[in-house]
Amino acid sequence: MSEHRRKTPQPQGGGRAAARRAAQQSSGRRAAPSRGVTSESPSGSHGGDSPYVGRAEARRAAQRGGAGRGGGGGGRRRGGGGNEGPGRGRGRGPQRPAKKRFIDYPRAGKYGFRRWVPSWKLVSSLCIGFLGLLMGVAGIAYAMVEKPKVNEAAEAQNNVYLWDDGKQMVATGGAVNRQIIGFEQIPEAMRNAVISAENKSFEHDRGIDPMGIARALFNMATGGETQGGSTITQQYVKNSRLSQEQTLSRKFQELFITLKVSNDMKKNEIMAGYLNVSYYGRGASGLQAAARTYYGKDAVDLDPSECAFLATLLKGASYYDPAGATDVDPVQATAKLNTDRAIKRWKWILDEEVKDGRLSQAERAKYTEFPMPLQPKKNAQLSGQTGYLVELARQYFLSNNTKGVTAEMLARGGYQIHTTFNKKKVEELNTAVQKVYDSKIKPKQRPKTDTHVQFGGGSVDPKTGAIVAIYGGQDATKHFTNNANPTGAQVGSTFKPFVLAAAMEYGKRNPALGEDQDPSDRTKVSPLSIYNADDKLKIKKYNGEIWTDENGKEWLQANDGNESRGNITLREAMQWSANSPYVQLGMDVGTDKVKEIAMAAGLKDDEQMADSHVPSFSIGTSSPSAIRMAGSYATFAASGQQREPFSVSEAKYDGKTIYRHKDAPKRAFDAVIADNVTDVLKNVVEKGTGTPAQIPGRDVAGKTGTTDDNKSAWFVGYTPQLSTAISMYRLDDDATNKNRKFEKMYGTGGEQTIHGASFPAQIWHDYMVGALKGQPIVSFPKPESIGDTVYGGGAQSPRPTPTEPTTPSPSTTVTESPSASMTPSPPDPTETCGTWDWDCQHNNGGTNSGANGGDNGGPSSSPPMSPSPPTGGNGNGNGNGGDGGGIFGGTG
Repeated sequence: MSEHRRKTPQPQGGGRAAARRAAQQSSGRRAAPSRGVTSESPSGSHGGDSPYVGRAEARRAAQRGGAGRGGGGGGRRRGGGGNEGPGRGRGRGPQRPAKKRFIDYPRAGKYGFRRWVPSWKLVSSLCIGFLGLLMGVAGIAYAMVEKPKVNEAAEAQNNVYLWDDGKQMVATGGAVNRQIIGFEQIPEAMRNAVISAENKSFEHDRGIDPMGIARALFNMATGGETQGGSTITQQYVKNSRLSQEQTLSRKFQELFITLKVSNDMKKNEIMAGYLNVSYYGRGASGLQAAARTYYGKDAVDLDPSECAFLATLLKGASYYDPAGATDVDPVQATAKLNTDRAIKRWKWILDEEVKDGRLSQAERAKYTEFPMPLQPKKNAQLSGQTGYLVELARQYFLSNNTKGVTAEMLARGGYQIHTTFNKKKVEELNTAVQKVYDSKIKPKQRPKTDTHVQFGGGSVDPKTGAIVAIYGGQDATKHFTNNANPTGAQVGSTFKPFVLAAAMEYGKRNPALGEDQDPSDRTKVSPLSIYNADDKLKIKKYNGEIWTDENGKEWLQANDGNESRGNITLREAMQWSANSPYVQLGMDVGTDKVKEIAMAAGLKDDEQMADSHVPSFSIGTSSPSAIRMAGSYATFAASGQQREPFSVSEAKYDGKTIYRHKDAPKRAFDAVIADNVTDVLKNVVEKGTGTPAQIPGRDVAGKTGTTDDNKSAWFVGYTPQLSTAISMYRLDDDATNKNRKFEKMYGTGGEQTIHGASFPAQIWHDYMVGALKGQPIVSFPKPESIGDTVYGGGAQSPRPTPTEPTTPSPSTTVTESPSASMTPSPPDPTETCGTWDWDCQHNNGGTNSGANGGDNGGPSSSPPMSPSPPTGGNGNGNGNGGDGGGIFGGTG
């Protein structure tokens, strides 16, 4: 063997020190002999210097020497010397080279961070492997996907709506013609309009157009009219899919289907398929259905102007149908806004066709007037209340489903919607309203007072929040606005229970402290607290300052009928619906707190909630829906547990459940507060303005509400099993326009004035009697005492009772002079009557209380003990209080 192939002699001596010296020498840490010089004798002294071996050999030697305890020459000696042995110097043969790994990572022979930096070979291999895997997966996916089947996608499918017992209410969605037409029956003008509007490169692209996506994004950013980012092929694939959920796997699938469609189908077939499955609004899927729905003609007879409008609808029918789609978006999808958008895009499409050479300028000049489509036709199946029920359930499902089901997807049909509506209760409510229409509302006899009279209603189960019945109007195919939804009708005094609940929850503020007071600084209010109920009461802030508006004008609160009732309890003020005590109470507690309680009970801030910074907020200037009012009173019925009203319990598609309602009760306020409000409202029905709503043998709580100028009237009430709200109002027309005006109802129905106690309470009573028939009698929980007796609105705490009774005489009796409304000072209660024993005082009060009382029940002949409750009985003109209003010194 030649000298230069012979191994480097190993140093003599064993042990670790020798191993280290050998490693240092082989790794170049010692000075090597001059380049090109070799040792004279390969078998020379072992203690001599190692010959020069070059860098590559030095690296290999370093790897062998630095391989740990088992590598390199030397090693640990045992006994005599060791020859080049691996391991611990056992010297059992030549050293083996390091075993080569398939993937050199972490990298051998590298130290520190270099061990973890992959080589370019490893990176390249990984990239090539990943691309190969991706191509393999793509190939498999491409082979497995199927092209869309137009017949299946465009097939008419009904949406089935079910009653709460599972029986079918109605099947809708298949009312329009969905006939598939061939390419030759599609007007060339329609093809041109769609290509110019949606995908200019359609005739030569490969189904995916990156430039089109970039152009759409740019136009969107600059606010210009846009073509779709997707090609017609992509939209055809998307619209043909029966499953419309927005998932990553679905998008991945659609990509490969698009490529397959582009390769396997002709452009004519793709265009025909796209126009046959696209949704044009009003339940019309496919061009033929759209032509029949919007213009009453076949697709082949459409002119270029009509085609441009139908192409406009492909951008989103809900926002381009001139008839509007307020059920989808009540703010942005009005008839006016939709018409403006449709005209603008219609013009743009025709101009784009001219630019693209698809329409001559001379032909374009013919179409200067927008081709207004026909008005929508209502499905006869949706007449009466059915249309309102279906639309309410539809809106609820679209707003609450978590599967991304859109209005367009729902319109294609195939869904099974289980509603909460009870057929018997819906019929009972409709019958109760119709009874009033038939017997009292006579538009032909009284056109000035009885035209356009509207009722609305909502009924909710307090234990679940389920909406069991609504009244939306006389006929959903004629009156298009659902009166169970927000109408703008103010709720009036039916808002007062929220003021009372806020007073018990937060308490009256301390006049000596600032507005934002800790709960410990406030005084929780009892329903037996005393407030001034005079008419034209000067309203003050919580700290005693007179409240003024931005113009410096003082607020003088009027009562209904301008009645003054003096100092009365909040319980009595609710009973007789006196305004001034509750307006002042709202100021004492804070109208912001009243709003918080109302929202906690179930009202919504975005649903016609009025300005809460003015005193009148407490007496119902807000205009929530009948459904919301029924739901918020249901919170009182459920002892403070609030549940969102809902109208869909479950929804299925293709036999699979895609939505199910989940019960999610929230604690709005403590049960003691809710039960005390219920007890006060129960008193309203038993002895106050709500007596027409009494149901013999059942506990009923409720409140009447009437607004200024008699423009709306409400009754909202409940039993432990059912909460119902009835509204009544009159409009200047039957249109759905948002600017319609509410008319005064003086004389409506032959009544001098309309109150919550009149027609609304009558309807409520008749409906509830029928709805609760056969259900067990359930009582309200007995309320616990709550809060302190506070005084407000100028009412003063009572003076101490004299220790020794004295015989009063006219010269020594201190009496209060009657107010401007002739309100007398109340007499002392008898020893046998409790301070607030209403029944006792009602039967005994007022008798022989004054010689000159007459109809007004004159002033007491005994010293007043303010603020003892006003008394009176059935007036006889001899000092006894008049019947009804005479109890408080009003007219008999």
